[in-house]
Amino acid sequence: MSEPAPLRFRPAIAADVSAIVALVESAYRGDSGRRGWTTESDLLDGQRTDVAGVSALLDQPHGVVLLAERDGVLMASCHVERQGDSGYFGMFAVDPLRQGDGLGKAVLAEAERIAREEWQCRAMHMTVIVQRAELIAFYERRGYRRTGEFQPFPYGDERFGIPRRDDLRFEVLRKDLA
Repeated sequence: MSEPAPLRFRPAIAADVSAIVALVESAYRGDSGRRGWTTESDLLDGQRTDVAGVSALLDQPHGVVLLAERDGVLMASCHVERQGDSGYFGMFAVDPLRQGDGLGKAVLAEAERIAREEWQCRAMHMTVIVQRAELIAFYERRGYRRTGEFQPFPYGDERFGIPRRDDLRFEVLRKDLA
């Protein structure tokens, strides 16, 4: 059996927006999301993102939507943004059929490398829905720590999904990069 082709990273461009939206939706919503372990389908209905949202991220001057491809096929994506001396990591998605293959670890490591080496960030932070214990544990195994800082879920803004419960909120996770 041959080795898989190497993973290639590149910044997204406008022509990639529809593929990014499809990947993110497949990883987080509906039945396709249930094929992987990162689904939010039990917590949220509706959309996770849309063309306008992803397009807006591409226009940010201090950020990048990072794509991971193998043989020209989109496998994973994330958004990384420089916020002062810290990087923000978000909108992370791995194709549900390829979750568990180490792609997520590789994408996270590349995002951290960009923040540390290209932007000289001293830390990386993210927000995770507190009910996502298995996802928080994934990040903790990669050196992130729970900060005890919480942010409200944007109830009433269907651009972020339609909550299936009334106790959603985000916790900030942080990792020192120095």
